[in-house]
Parts: sequence; structure tokens; C-alpha cells
Amino acid sequence: MIGIATLETPRLRLRAFHRDDFPAYAAMWAEPAVVRFIGGEALSHKAAWARFLRLFGMWHVMGFGFWAVEDRHSGALIGQAGFHDVQRGLQPSLDGTLEAGWVLATAMHGRGLAEEAMRAALAWADVRHPAARITCMIQTDHAASLHVAGKLGFAAFADTAYHGVDMVLLERRVAGGP
Repeated sequence: MIGIATLETPRLRLRAFHRDDFPAYAAMWAEPAVVRFIGGEALSHKAAWARFLRLFGMWHVMGFGFWAVEDRHSGALIGQAGFHDVQRGLQPSLDGTLEAGWVLATAMHGRGLAEEAMRAALAWADVRHPAARITCMIQTDHAASLHVAGKLGFAAFADTAYHGVDMVLLERRVAGGP
């Protein structure tokens, strides 16, 4: 297995996913509030499994990926944060960038944990992939994620549609954010 750094923040541990994370992972992706702005429909067990397996491959092929976000106090898996390159074929393209993303279980929303996790992930990217363009794609009416992205130094550069849904494309303009 490729060496995936463990990152720690005051409240979180970002670590490699493990096989035994799958039940909590699948439960998170079945929550309506989690998928509301990410495809709009809860993932089936089969679809969650396919997405879960993709997490491992990204690290091996690209040298980056998503970390399991764990609550440092309880040890519970509460989400995922990191980067992927999905090769969406969008225009303008995000292909070849570190496309940032974060997902937290519903009970963790509104606590500043997405920002905390992504600050750690971005600091890692600044060291490990210093020349990489870092982007993200957020549904235009997802105010909470747009707010987090702004706090992390992302700025909009284009509007597009993905699977018929209006999206804003953002890129990180300043390493470290404001």
C-alpha cells in the first residue's frame, strides 16, 4: 500500500481509509442531507462500495486522494476530505488538477470541521504538490460549501452544468487561504 500521511488537527485525524470503514462510509452516503448537493440521491450499498474502492485507487495512480476524516476524541469516521481527478470532461476542464472535496456525516455539519479538515489537506498539497492547480466544483445553491471554499482561498472562475445541475468552478488563488 502506498504511504498515505496521517494529518492531525485539534479535533480531527485525517488518515488512510481501511476496509472496516465501509459500514460507516456507506451509511454516510445514504444520508439525504449528505447527498443533497452531491448527485441528489442516496447511494445504494453497491454504489457506495464502488465509490469506496475508488478511494484506494486514486492514491496509487495519482499520488493524492481522499483521507478518512476521524473524530480524534471518539475515533469515529465522520467524513472524507482531500482531492481527486475525476476526468469529468467539463468545459472549462478540471482534468489534471487536484480537485478538492469534502463530505461530512450530517451530524457533523455546521461545526467548522470541513474547513479544519481541508486546511490540513491543503497544507499537505502545498508541500507534496506545490505546482499543482487546486480546484473544486460546487453546486451553485450549496451556500455552506461555497462559504467554506471562500474561507479556504478558492474563487469562482466559471459556471457550468454537470449532469444538468448548475455548478460553479473554483480555483485556489492563494496558498493557505485568507
